[in-house]
Amino acid sequence: MRTQFAALCYRIRRGKVQVLLVTSRGSKRWIVPKGWPMDAKTPAASALQEAWEEAGVTGRADDRCLGVFTYAKEVGQISDVPCLAMLFPVAVKSLSKQFPESDQRRRTWVSRKKAARMVSEPELARLILDFDPRLVSGSKDVS
Repeated sequence: MRTQFAALCYRIRRGKVQVLLVTSRGSKRWIVPKGWPMDAKTPAASALQEAWEEAGVTGRADDRCLGVFTYAKEVGQISDVPCLAMLFPVAVKSLSKQFPESDQRRRTWVSRKKAARMVSEPELARLILDFDPRLVSGSKDVS
């Protein structure tokens, strides 16, 4: 089992929480940005870096892990790597049109309920549904 760090990118619009999902590069299913640990970066900072690379997110990551979920990372046609992803909240300040993987992914803002239906991992769906941004430091309505 390998560890990854994932970003639950969110914003609040007109009092409603919205979550940013991106497509995976291979199967094009809806996921949250995530990736491997990075040298000299905290887990939350690694999650924020993945949010930039995969979704063009500029924002603020909270160091408190929301929970973990497991999934099988596709690494080739023959095998998958079992992964445990630690999920960190990322308050989105802005989205860039151009980012490292902009030509490989799509992104969409959806409600927590819709996001939970769109992702494949039941544990991730539960974390999204249970997410309350009022419990994250410094959350504001930026409508």
